[in-house]
Amino acid sequence: MLLDRINNPNDIKKLNKEDYQDLAAEIRQFLVESVSKTGGHLASNLGVVELTMALHLAFDLPNDKLIFDVGHQSYIHKILTGRKDEFATLRKFEGMSGFPKRNESEYDAFDTGHSSTSLSVGLGMCAARDIKGQKNYIVSIIGDGALTGGMVYEAVNNAAKNESNFIIVINDNKMSISENVGGITTILNNIRSTEGYSELKEGVSKGLSKIPVYGDKIVNQIKKTKDSIKQMVIPGMVYENMGITYMGPFDGHDVPKLIKAFNVAKKFKQPVIVHVLTEKGRGYKYAQKYPARFHGIDAFDVETGKSLKQRTKKTYTEIFSNKLCELARLNSNIVGITAAMPDGTGLKRFEKEFPERYFDVGIAEEHAVTFAAGLAVGGLKPVVAIYSSFLQRAYDQIIHDVCIQKLPIVFAIDRSGIVGADGETHQGIFDISYLSTIPNMCILSPSGGEELEKAMEFAADYNGPIAIRYPRGEVSDAVNMAGTYEYAKSPILENGRDIAILSVGNMLDTAYKVLEMLKTKGINATLADARFVKPIDTSLIDELQNSHKLIVTIEENVVTSGYGQAVMQYVNDKAFTCDVLNVALPDSFVVHGNVEQLRKKYGIDTDAIFDKIMTAYERVEK
Repeated sequence: MLLDRINNPNDIKKLNKEDYQDLAAEIRQFLVESVSKTGGHLASNLGVVELTMALHLAFDLPNDKLIFDVGHQSYIHKILTGRKDEFATLRKFEGMSGFPKRNESEYDAFDTGHSSTSLSVGLGMCAARDIKGQKNYIVSIIGDGALTGGMVYEAVNNAAKNESNFIIVINDNKMSISENVGGITTILNNIRSTEGYSELKEGVSKGLSKIPVYGDKIVNQIKKTKDSIKQMVIPGMVYENMGITYMGPFDGHDVPKLIKAFNVAKKFKQPVIVHVLTEKGRGYKYAQKYPARFHGIDAFDVETGKSLKQRTKKTYTEIFSNKLCELARLNSNIVGITAAMPDGTGLKRFEKEFPERYFDVGIAEEHAVTFAAGLAVGGLKPVVAIYSSFLQRAYDQIIHDVCIQKLPIVFAIDRSGIVGADGETHQGIFDISYLSTIPNMCILSPSGGEELEKAMEFAADYNGPIAIRYPRGEVSDAVNMAGTYEYAKSPILENGRDIAILSVGNMLDTAYKVLEMLKTKGINATLADARFVKPIDTSLIDELQNSHKLIVTIEENVVTSGYGQAVMQYVNDKAFTCDVLNVALPDSFVVHGNVEQLRKKYGIDTDAIFDKIMTAYERVEK
């Protein structure tokens, strides 16, 4: 097999041109078989096999730099840079990351994970190169879905005055995770429809150049008038109008043509876009048919395409989706907003039932939040469903456009806490911290499926900014039979003495297990469900401090500015004599792995919490 000969960086350059097509087929087979065992981002990688091969063939790595926007499409890059044998550990604890990591390989130019960043990074690297007098090429590879992110246009605006080479590759597959939406898609559709333009231009130039004496002069004159010609042939020409040379579109599955395009792009003394058309999921029929489902997938059966993960319970996302539709039937003012993730956030069902009240704004979290503010001022009840890690991008908008005006917007924060295999860029471990610091924000953290439904009912009637944070995956086994929601009230689930445990959200399962472990030591602790993260239930703390020497808070969030620190500050402000122990994630970025492994690594699993409580309890008993 040809792939057996790809064991070190730049081995691909030792192959014959005639081998490229067969190598692409072998890479696709390898990807399908490998990801079927580990899970991962499949469809996006299947679409960029030839494109990545061409980049490796046309450029001198690692001297030249490839910056993958988002980075989940970097699997082929990892194969071609000597990491093929590590794919059995892909996204596993202490294994290979599913994203580019500078500490993993010198061939990974920049750590990525969120969308629409590669142009800014590339432009900065170009400036650094020029200042240092270096001569290498900087290439940013960005998907068409990422072009909806406003940061792209901030970079393009800055790049327009750049007077040195900067190559921007647009990987255009008509998809982000789901199908793309908006005006940028319309522009790209217009450009795609003129696919023959570049080939026509090249053929005419070659033909005219053969005319003796006057041929080159005619070609040069045509080049001077290219803008007016392009405006007639390619509607909009938005990129060239912004001062960036445009090339394409090119067939993204034709390696020789792509190499030729990249070699031409190297000659420009300014930013140049190479527009490449690819097919997401190419080479595996199920990924081609269901590209959104195979964007990020668990282990699956190759023959059927079906997931091997057996689910016995509903997920938090499914419960959110069903409950939102139920509430929307009762309240015609409820509208749903997603930033290019209707499937991942559960809004797909809402879209089908209430299409006129559903908005997909593309990969544009900042716009999503301020757009929701406009809807709220207009008298509607927006529900903004965004992953915890991605909502960070709209922090300013939450403060400035929502909370200052106390607008009644519901933030449905999916994937809160430790997410797992996607690693540092995707863990939702900061949402309590960054939202708790904002005045007028209310934060709920339901501990299970029924609690999530109650939280949504409360939020639907709440007249102000409110966030509901819930984790990825199946609902908790822990059951909270406490009654209806009351503002800033967190119910006691079990009564005890000496030690009180305040559990936040999906840590309730763990808290119950710790409670049982304490009983083996003769300690009958109190357990409360901290359903209100902000404002904290101060009356509960007032009650507990009378009969408890130690109050323990447990949360799957970084310790700084978390729920526990709010409780500790209240206890200190009131000069209560009880001690407070905050059990939370340390102030560090959480790597990839499964949730159980990561909880153990960072000291918030059952055994670690029990040990911390016993140590603290022994201290206060002295």
